[in-house]
Amino acid sequence: MQTSFHMSLPCQSVKETKQFYTSIGATFGRSTLSWVDVNFYSHQITFIKAGKFNFNCPNYVFEGKILPSFHFGIILDHTTWKNVYDKFRELQLDLVTGSVFLKDKAGEHYSFFVKDPNDYMLEFKSFKDSNDVFTF
Repeated sequence: MQTSFHMSLPCQSVKETKQFYTSIGATFGRSTLSWVDVNFYSHQITFIKAGKFNFNCPNYVFEGKILPSFHFGIILDHTTWKNVYDKFRELQLDLVTGSVFLKDKAGEHYSFFVKDPNDYMLEFKSFKDSNDVFTF
């Protein structure tokens, strides 16, 4: 059986959240005026209107790149990752990074980040070898 994750996050505006996730190709499940279920690559994220989530998380440096410490994301095959990356660039979304990390090492992967309207950073990642997701 394939498993999926579920995550629930506060949002500032259900309407703006739906508009953003529609623009990046997500679909929706159940919703009301105060919450929406987003189908994010077959994983469920529920956004609940609750105002801005306040947190102070510093960035960190990995291989000389400044990355957001608070983020969530999806791991895609490389063809899908490249198609998503190209689509987001066409949409002129403000992409962060777009690099290869751990080049020629176990865990080599491509990665970029984009911010949603709730200030959450989404990471899109593709491993050179899908067996290396948990390899160190």
